[in-house]
Amino acid sequence: MPIRSFRAEPPPASNGENVQSSNKRKSVGPSFVKKKVKRSNDSELALAALTNFKPGISAAEKDDGNRELVENVLMRFEALRRKLSQMEDAKESHSDIFKRANLKAGNIMFTKGVRTNGKKRIGAVPGVEIGDIFFFRMELILIGLHSQSMAGIDFMPMKADIEGERVAISIVSSGGYEDNAEDPDVLVYTGQGGNASADKEASDQKLVRGNIALERSLHRANEVRVIRGFKDATHQTSKVYVYDGLYKVQESWMEKGKTGCNMFKYKLVRLPGQTGAFSTWKSIRKWKEDPSSRDGLILPDLTSGAESIPVSLVNEVDDEKGPAYFTYVSTVKYPKSFKLVQPSYGCNCRDACQAGNSNCSCIQKNGGDFPYITTGILACRMPMIFECGSSCPCFRNCKNRVLQTGFKVHFEVFKTRDKGWGLRSWDPIRAGTFICEYAGEVIEKIKEKADGDDGENNDYVFDTNRVYESFKWNHETESAEERSDTSEKFDIPSPLIISSKNSGNIARFMNHSCSPNVFWQPIMYEHNNEAFLHIAFFAKKHIPPMTELTYDYGIPRSDETESNNMEHGKKKCLCGSPKCRGYFY
Repeated sequence: MPIRSFRAEPPPASNGENVQSSNKRKSVGPSFVKKKVKRSNDSELALAALTNFKPGISAAEKDDGNRELVENVLMRFEALRRKLSQMEDAKESHSDIFKRANLKAGNIMFTKGVRTNGKKRIGAVPGVEIGDIFFFRMELILIGLHSQSMAGIDFMPMKADIEGERVAISIVSSGGYEDNAEDPDVLVYTGQGGNASADKEASDQKLVRGNIALERSLHRANEVRVIRGFKDATHQTSKVYVYDGLYKVQESWMEKGKTGCNMFKYKLVRLPGQTGAFSTWKSIRKWKEDPSSRDGLILPDLTSGAESIPVSLVNEVDDEKGPAYFTYVSTVKYPKSFKLVQPSYGCNCRDACQAGNSNCSCIQKNGGDFPYITTGILACRMPMIFECGSSCPCFRNCKNRVLQTGFKVHFEVFKTRDKGWGLRSWDPIRAGTFICEYAGEVIEKIKEKADGDDGENNDYVFDTNRVYESFKWNHETESAEERSDTSEKFDIPSPLIISSKNSGNIARFMNHSCSPNVFWQPIMYEHNNEAFLHIAFFAKKHIPPMTELTYDYGIPRSDETESNNMEHGKKKCLCGSPKCRGYFY
């Protein structure tokens, strides 16, 4: 039955429609729950702490953003969400003020005006790129990609229309309805409403709100943004959303659903010439089922079983069969003569260390907080992180053993077009996710290059004593019930140099970038009553699949390199970042 045979949308009811459960498309906005809740003393303190919070975003930027602003808003939201999650973990009573940290963080951001692209629009959103990923609907709202926290259809009135006729501007397809979403270029989308709930039976969908907005978009042929949602492979209870670009509604009809009730169907077709997004996810799904189907595959597992998850070696660029030979090791190796190690003793916790346990010596070393939240995500950068060690009686899967349990992402070492070999992931990566350790051999100093000798190739050396560009990653304390910053300045007992030229792991393949998506963090844990320093890498922001992983190589200190030799190790930077400084060492 064609949809155009239905009557026009009636005036909106004053009380709206019933709020549906989270897996259904709510047909009312705005996005936030408006019920007043009784606030505890903790809640009042948290709200009072917002006084000195400075948004740093102008009125014009709240309406129209750019790439830098979008990334800034997302990073600030994620930092605050992580901190609130950390505080929730430590609350013995689990106060309501910290439950659903993503909603709490979003409300704080909105209250203080930390958002962008608030002006609704048809088509692309400034600063948002096709393939960008998100782990919370709140992120879509804060950057203006989709303004509904539950409803799957977002719409806006047409300015030139006196009657205020609304058209669809974005949709989210995440499995809550009977969508046909397997074709990367065509999406058959189901209208909203009509689902059964605890207090009502399934019913026919009505041609109102989002449904009629999609119908009008069919006739007006306006662009509609499509966001696809999937189960997060690393966190099964969560979802990940990918922005798949611009579509147009090509056809609409009504059919009987599985419940026997009438449902509206809309066929959306992707505009040609756009960067692939969902198509990439489809390819990765195929590779995981059959690794040999990956084009350019050289080795299915570069680590030869040294890691719990295989690392593919791929070259789609030329005929090179792999990098120069090296021995794969999964951690750093200290020589017996090395003096950086310190005496150390483990905690006395049984089973697993518990957040908020003031008797846990490992928690006390970390300033009284777990460095990681429940999902294993790093909460904030710290001068030094202390993980539980071999003499700690807690379980191997204790939440304070992230580095030691290895990475949980499927990586791929691949040949780049102009930078040698690089590293990327088949999986979407959350900000704060542990990437890997920098493995190799600890050395006393870097060998100087002599005539006809490569010396210690700096491409395969990590040096903590280099100068690294500073950046803000942690939460803004005034917004998280705290008054003192967690320092992001590292406190390392003495410089550490690791060479991965002869032995190393996947970290040796990460290239330099002046705008990296990965950063390093010093971590210590005890082995045989001695504390050893390790270098761990974490995701600086959300990283889509098949995006190259990079970190800042840093610059040698001028007091360690003679001025006439500073140019000797300088190399042309090919990172392509707008902030590229043109060279690296």
